[in-house]
Amino acid sequence: MMTLFLLPGLAHAGFEEGRHYMVLPFPAPVETGDNIEVREFFWYGCPHCYVLEPALASWQKKMPANAQFVRTPGTAPRWMTHAQAYYAFEALGVLEKVHMAFFKAVQEQPGAFNDEKAITGFAASQGVDRKKFGEAFNSFGVRLKLEKAKQLNQDLNINSVPAMVVDGKYLTTAAMAGGEGAMLKLLDDLIGKAAKERKKKPVKK
Repeated sequence: MMTLFLLPGLAHAGFEEGRHYMVLPFPAPVETGDNIEVREFFWYGCPHCYVLEPALASWQKKMPANAQFVRTPGTAPRWMTHAQAYYAFEALGVLEKVHMAFFKAVQEQPGAFNDEKAITGFAASQGVDRKKFGEAFNSFGVRLKLEKAKQLNQDLNINSVPAMVVDGKYLTTAAMAGGEGAMLKLLDDLIGKAAKERKKKPVKK
């Protein structure tokens, strides 16, 4: 029988490893330097991801100062076109402007934005130049980011969204944590856990 050893904070909150979150067998490198990475995996076509966005945005405003939020699109085969759109928006510097608008459009019109032509039309409706969007959508840089995201999804075994990964090694979802509110509280606790574990690591000379 396996015994679970919990940090006092997590135990006090009632969060258990293997139930409310899992430790990934092969942690991924983080991109946030000294800050604890909190990475969301999402898909524009996912209603649960859409519902989570407001609460997640609110949490980001008051998340621990030593944490940094990053977002990665899910890369299951049917999600790839939306992932490509995400990186095209990012490449053009319009992501913050159009992210929620695209989310809303996809949710309100399921299946309407599943190809380049339709997404280009959406981008144009948001004031993005059609030609520039097409160039970004098909650019080498965007395809490179897609491949990187695909590898990260595979490395962290992301097979459903939304999913949250803290510091490249702790994975949780709202379903695992017991709801959106519980998951956001758990993220705070996992950030604290990750920070303590970083301090324990020997300093390389």
